[in-house]
Amino acid sequence: MKLLRDFLGLIYPRICICCGNSLWKHEEIICNLCHYHLPRTGFHLEAENPVTRLFWGRVQVESGTAFLWFNKGSKVQMLIHQIKYKGRKDAGTWIGREYGCFLKESPLFSTVDIILPVPLHPKKLMQRGYNQSEQFAIGLSKPMNVPTYNNILYRTRPSETQTRKSRFRRWENVCDIFAVRHAEILEGKHVLVVDDVVTTGATLEAIVAVLACIPGIRVSVAAIAFTRV
Repeated sequence: MKLLRDFLGLIYPRICICCGNSLWKHEEIICNLCHYHLPRTGFHLEAENPVTRLFWGRVQVESGTAFLWFNKGSKVQMLIHQIKYKGRKDAGTWIGREYGCFLKESPLFSTVDIILPVPLHPKKLMQRGYNQSEQFAIGLSKPMNVPTYNNILYRTRPSETQTRKSRFRRWENVCDIFAVRHAEILEGKHVLVVDDVVTTGATLEAIVAVLACIPGIRVSVAAIAFTRV
């Protein structure tokens, strides 16, 4: 087995997806140095933080958080790019496991019953081959001991990319494209909706607005990274 791993390592070298340096045997996805310097937000310990403030006066969010700060040209941007566009599903699941260990210890998220990833439209899912938010959700699920449902939220139509849109344009782009099936599963539950990156919160706001119609539901949101507008 060791010989096989060494042989595969020659063909498919294990490198850090943040800095490109070779990984040691005990390292996974990113090297220890990049892992140490990840810009963690600590939002999961704050009832009021930049993520929750996005939704004030718009929709009712129980708690909100993001694991990392996102800045252009940063290692976090490289990490997100690999997860979203380079087929690194394993990195999405890994970062979910990392953050899930923090969320399970947070009083704000310890009562979560169900995790829902932000869905992709079927056409986008076919193009990409996977949903990066679902991979993040799968990673969160294990340490939090909470099930992930990937077939409850769905998109009724495709949307344009949110990049370079204002907050209002982002809201217009997604305000009526989400729907729910099997809503009875969510009744009376604390639901965690997860996405890859939060900027203005327009996508999550649209989903929370749809979920708010379900009796007794409480909705929290989480993302891999948060970017300042």
